[in-house]
Amino acid sequence: MPLTLASLVHHSALKLVVRAGADRLDTPVRWAHVSELADPVPWMDGGELLLITAMKIDATDREEMRRYVRRLVDAGVVGLGFAVGVTYEQVPGALVEAAREAGLPLLEVPRRTPFLAITKAVSAAVAADQYRAVTAGFEAQRELTRAALAEGGPAALLSRLATHLRGWAALYDPSGTVLAAAPEWAARRAARLAADVERLRTRPAPATAVVGPDPGDEGGDRVELHSLGSGRRVRGVLAVGTDAPLGTAERYAVQSAIALLTLTTERSRALQDAEQRLAAAVLRMLLAGEPDHARAVAGDLYGGLLDAPFRVLVAEATGGAAEAETAAPGDGRTPRAHDALGALADAVETAAGRAAEPVLAVPDGQRLVVLAPDGGAVVAACAEHARALAARRGAERTGQREDRAPAPELAVGLSAPAGPSAAAAAFRQAGQALSVARRRGRVLVEHEEVAAGSVLPLLADDAVRAFADGLLRALREHDATGRGDLVASLRAWLSRHGQWDAAAADLGVHRHTLRYRMRRVEEILGRSLDDPDVRMELWLALKATSTGGD
Repeated sequence: MPLTLASLVHHSALKLVVRAGADRLDTPVRWAHVSELADPVPWMDGGELLLITAMKIDATDREEMRRYVRRLVDAGVVGLGFAVGVTYEQVPGALVEAAREAGLPLLEVPRRTPFLAITKAVSAAVAADQYRAVTAGFEAQRELTRAALAEGGPAALLSRLATHLRGWAALYDPSGTVLAAAPEWAARRAARLAADVERLRTRPAPATAVVGPDPGDEGGDRVELHSLGSGRRVRGVLAVGTDAPLGTAERYAVQSAIALLTLTTERSRALQDAEQRLAAAVLRMLLAGEPDHARAVAGDLYGGLLDAPFRVLVAEATGGAAEAETAAPGDGRTPRAHDALGALADAVETAAGRAAEPVLAVPDGQRLVVLAPDGGAVVAACAEHARALAARRGAERTGQREDRAPAPELAVGLSAPAGPSAAAAAFRQAGQALSVARRRGRVLVEHEEVAAGSVLPLLADDAVRAFADGLLRALREHDATGRGDLVASLRAWLSRHGQWDAAAADLGVHRHTLRYRMRRVEEILGRSLDDPDVRMELWLALKATSTGGD
């Protein structure tokens, strides 16, 4: 319980008398300070009880007292103690009137009560309050530690923390999803803070943010968000909601909870690192065509993943990220993780954890390789993550996200369902789909989509178009002179598989005219149209440049 002016007034040894501001005696007192300066404000910090004898001010001058008291109130002074029997035998009426007008509590200090007695009383009370706060904080720390080690884990810790704060607490996973909340109703309140949690997660840990209360929301809570993790990436977020700023004891409890939850997440991360090394070994064996050895190494941890069809997903950070390394996945190298891959990895971990689904995720340079059950939660989460990124990119292009961070650059390829013996083929399929996604500027491409589609969209590549432009340039330059339409004639002849009459009819010319034009094509290009490879290259070149308006 903090020291207040009322506590000092009720102190039997001080004999203080209230002369003004009796309705404001519940104001906390941070310190007692003696000053006879005409203007002590520069030496005030706020929350003080100022003690004076009025040696250097005219306490009978109403205007001077109004200015003096107003300066004290503006500086955050919470009370004024006036000693009688020194400069003045009683408290001057001008000072009493000024204190009443300003709402400043004015206490009369009898001559037999030295200022030192008041400062000692304040010091003792402040020290006792701090001791109580520290003691309560240590007790809360012990309770939270016991809760963290109990069967309930983080959920039990949150419950004890919420009770201690007389508020609520919630824990978010690395993707920003609420993992646990206490009391139960707090889960709905925590879910409304998703945007604030997302902004905090973009800052290196540890980071803190204060939210609310919302303007116009009477009785709204004040929420503190604290990121968890000892490294660059945020491993989770703790949210605490209270109806007032945290006191010393509550601050101890929150800091203890942050330390315990960070320790929990870092221990989990150490176990995940060990699992990741095992996953890399299993993946290498699968890609080397040794499914039996892979199954033996996988054991109970990944064995279930190899008992049913799975998908291989290969993701790559694009844009400003460096090109992916070409070494075999899981070769032990650990280059700096890219934010885009980190966000995808968090989505994979969260989905797998919620669905209790086995998943194998291995960083590979600037890539991430994932094996996940076909039709499971992880594949669905990856697809949803890709759709969300694609939507953000679309919003950026239309100028609807100017106030938000740009969407991470990511390309993902997804294989067809496969079994352990076909893992290498599935890995190649995912890599091929990734290449198409990168070339088309898409986030996710499935191999079935590539296999069932046409080869023609692949001709949109800049290198293919440059080759086509170079191959057909001489023919276009000839047509530009007005001496014939060789490009259109070549297209018609190739589309009719070399049938002279049909192609000539399409062009509206005699077949001998068409024969002459084809000989000119051969002369200009220096290549024979009897060669099927030449005909194929010319046809693909025409297709690649068809949007250019030949």
